[in-house]
Amino acid sequence: MAEIIQKDGTWAFDGDALRLTPGRDKNVSLLRRTLGELVVPLGALAGISFEQGRKSGRLRLRLRDGADPLLHASGGRLTEPNDPYQLIVESDRYGVAEYFVDEVRDALLLDEVPSDPVTEYLLPGPPLPLSVSAGDGTATFDGEHVRLEWNWKTEDAKAAAGARTLAVTDLIAVEWHPAAGLENGYLRFTVRNAPTKAPPKYDPNSVELWGFKKDPLMALLAAAVQARLPHPSAAAGVPPEEPRAPKQLAPAERREDEHDALLRRLRELGELHRTGVLTDEEFQLAKQAILKRM
Repeated sequence: MAEIIQKDGTWAFDGDALRLTPGRDKNVSLLRRTLGELVVPLGALAGISFEQGRKSGRLRLRLRDGADPLLHASGGRLTEPNDPYQLIVESDRYGVAEYFVDEVRDALLLDEVPSDPVTEYLLPGPPLPLSVSAGDGTATFDGEHVRLEWNWKTEDAKAAAGARTLAVTDLIAVEWHPAAGLENGYLRFTVRNAPTKAPPKYDPNSVELWGFKKDPLMALLAAAVQARLPHPSAAAGVPPEEPRAPKQLAPAERREDEHDALLRRLRELGELHRTGVLTDEEFQLAKQAILKRM
């Protein structure tokens, strides 16, 4: 198993999935701490990269389009502190990060994982129930219904309609936009047969957001709802993905390819250990994981 432990979090890879656990450091965002551990199947990945900086680096995962309801609901608008698919790496762990990247890339190649979009969510979305108070209201989701309740900051015209309960079966879309500059953000639900052009400030199916600390948590609620709506590929008329037949190799060829790849990893591990990048304990754990696969 490949693993990298940092103050920002821990990433572990067992060959089939990555476990992304947020750290307990005070700089870890409220969104990541609330979301908790993410289990990302190998088949959901489109790639992985590591960027070095002078004082710290950054591991980044790239998921296949349509694999994660959080990424779809947030539309790529999660800022770096809130992005669960990034990990800050301290400079003395650069070698471990590079080894981690190599392990994931080798697995993607050996399993021939495509990078094209998927036609179903491969991650389940945030756990339920969820309740978030931010902006001019509180949004609660239990898996079947969204409830919107207003606070003293809500516009009178919107508050006059009272609390709203929306069944998931009546929803056709959910959007989350963060506040940017002087422009407020929002969490908006689009109800079937009830389109509206009202701004979020007056829309009874929207929560207006002003850029405060808890605002990003509304993205989690949007993702939980999105996970229970039809996949966006269905609306686009994309046919379900046909199972990809794996490349057929003779058993002897397959064993030889895997054996050669594992031998290369052992040599690289030895070099990382000799140069002091890996501690004795890290080296032994990684070596044992490879030997078991041999």
